[in-house]
Amino acid sequence: MRAYLPAYKLVSPPSLHDALHQLAREPGVWKPFAGGTDIMVLLEAGKLPHRNYIDIFNLKELKGINVTGESVTMGALTTYTEVQQNPILRQEFPMLSQAASETGGLAIQNRGTLGGNIANASPAADSPPALLAYDAELELVSADKARWIPYDQFHTGYKQMSLQPDELLRSIRLRRPTKGQQHYYRKVGTRKAQAISKVCFAGVGRVNEGKFSDVRIALGSVAPIPLRCAKTESVINGRAPGDDTVKAAIAELQREIAPIADVRSTADYRLRVAVNLLRDFLSQMGTVAQT
Repeated sequence: MRAYLPAYKLVSPPSLHDALHQLAREPGVWKPFAGGTDIMVLLEAGKLPHRNYIDIFNLKELKGINVTGESVTMGALTTYTEVQQNPILRQEFPMLSQAASETGGLAIQNRGTLGGNIANASPAADSPPALLAYDAELELVSADKARWIPYDQFHTGYKQMSLQPDELLRSIRLRRPTKGQQHYYRKVGTRKAQAISKVCFAGVGRVNEGKFSDVRIALGSVAPIPLRCAKTESVINGRAPGDDTVKAAIAELQREIAPIADVRSTADYRLRVAVNLLRDFLSQMGTVAQT
């Protein structure tokens, strides 16, 4: 059944300053409405519980991609299309560009935003594993302060975040350079396009002097949150490519993730796919190192 539209309220503040003060005046009453690609699905199905929203999609303070010698900073309203069109992101952060290209169809990519994908906090979202593997940082702002936190500290539980009721996500920062890193991103779904992932895997790393280094791994759809697999990384880093390292890494990954069975897949399938993707990632890194 569809929602009753007059029961909802949407306001459009002219600036970030006004939006933040609206949130501060009535904490918890208002929620941000960015691209709306997830919210509108719930609204159409009559399952959108919250009633009051602040339209932030046109706030210029949340837009734009700023590139310096040390970092790339993306406004929270950066769309998937803008990610794909940016030459620095395509070249230096290809997993994020690939994730953007595999998120929904063209209409979703033109409207959906990175900040919305993060704050929606779905464990099956496509861009968070890439951002986690790239060690992203998030800027959170309120009417009276701003703070940066590592992205891997943002998700605290299913649909729970380190985001106060009076805060908005303003920007996402990725550190440069990534030269010499190998990048590996795989999304496994029912179809090749416009499907919610059954497992999403993102991994980066290097092989220096015959050993893995700077390996970072993140997965989606295998835990209550998009998961940075720090324990598995610690098993891999400092070891030489080979069967023993792969076996040790797989054993740790199986302990670190907690896939569930739902309408899209079984827990056993998700676990098997995650293991196979980890094996493929490490194998490809080792092969490239030998060439």
